[in-house]
Amino acid sequence: MALNTLPLEKVHTALGAKMVPFGGWNMPVQYTDGIIAEHNHTREKVSIFDICHMGEFMVEGPGATEALDKLLARSINSQKTGVCRYNFLMNSLGGVRDDLIVYKLDEESYFIVVNAATAAEDAYWIKQNLPETVVFTDISENTGKLDLQGPLAFEVMEKLGVDKTRLPGYFKFIQTEINGIPCIVSRTGYTGERGLEFYVSTDDLQTLWDLLTSDERVKPAGLGARDTLRLEVGYALYGHELNEETTPYDIGYEKLIKMEGREFIGKHSLLNAERKYLTGIVLDKRRAAREGTTVKIELNYVEEIGTVTSGSFAPSIGTAVALAFLKRELPVGTEVLLGEGPKYMTGKVAELPFYKQGTVRD
Repeated sequence: MALNTLPLEKVHTALGAKMVPFGGWNMPVQYTDGIIAEHNHTREKVSIFDICHMGEFMVEGPGATEALDKLLARSINSQKTGVCRYNFLMNSLGGVRDDLIVYKLDEESYFIVVNAATAAEDAYWIKQNLPETVVFTDISENTGKLDLQGPLAFEVMEKLGVDKTRLPGYFKFIQTEINGIPCIVSRTGYTGERGLEFYVSTDDLQTLWDLLTSDERVKPAGLGARDTLRLEVGYALYGHELNEETTPYDIGYEKLIKMEGREFIGKHSLLNAERKYLTGIVLDKRRAAREGTTVKIELNYVEEIGTVTSGSFAPSIGTAVALAFLKRELPVGTEVLLGEGPKYMTGKVAELPFYKQGTVRD
């Protein structure tokens, strides 16, 4: 199957990007400095990520709020205008069809950002569950997305003449112009650092990229660094920690899902689903435990207690880390074995996030 190409693909290849397939797109996984350098630059300064592969929808019209409240696990009725909320598109068995972010533009107007690999199925599912009064529009083809992530993100915006007091608070957004470019700017990201995400017309994408990268402190980063950054702060990735057999409860969202006084697809199955527990593990060495690696308690190595969903060397930690689903909760510090003997990897259950010095809320 032919891969979709990013509007700025030629920019990335000119910068020496290594391109790989991801979610049906040809994406930059790293640039010439390499993944660890990009990771560290994001933690210490500021990086730019091209995330134009994501899908974007508009849902608007009378009844949009009520309809979305029935489709999504977290309440839409309680969401205020100007707030973006991380949410879950559910199936009837309580599993997650996709994780997404919902932006409330107005009382009955919503902008929704979904994962690239599930965008087509998401569009079909949402449209099938909307009343005739609500209009669904897939605006992915004409929408570009760039992420500015790192502790110096606000300083970069100030250099461009943007008063940082105008920038949105955490998980809020504004509709504004940056040097004449109309855009949605949200205080969101996937790195654990202070960050802004920009949604613009694809016609303005090159101009915005050039504008943001005119600051010498801003360097491009690819999917490789994005993954190590998100893993260090324990963020779930669809297709790894989330899928249609995984519930929002499994990744720790039970306290944020309002059950009383509302009905949504998958609610009753969710209440009765067998629970598993997303758990952090810090390994003793740099060698990573890959997805699917078995997890056993060291003192009872016969019992398989879970499976790794994501694993990598964590540059900010100095050793490998992993996320795993376990059959039951284990105390922090519990020693575990990963893999099969005689080449077991050893580690300990750790509190999430692994990396706790992030500037995401600063």
